[in-house]
Amino acid sequence: MGRVRPTLVKSIGQKLTERYPNAFSDDFEENKDTVDEYAEVKSKHLRNRIAGYVTHLKELEQKQQD
Repeated sequence: MGRVRPTLVKSIGQKLTERYPNAFSDDFEENKDTVDEYAEVKSKHLRNRIAGYVTHLKELEQKQQD
């Protein structure tokens, strides 16, 4: 079974990847900094959840291209 993510994490992550598709990669550490740069997130925990979701989306996107 997959992980359950809050709607807030999914909506912010999807909006960020739509607006800045080339800014994110499949590296979590880089995505943390990028989320900090493009989104105003108040807590570190929420930032990490969003960065993890974006990383997951990019990994899925890369698998579909292969």
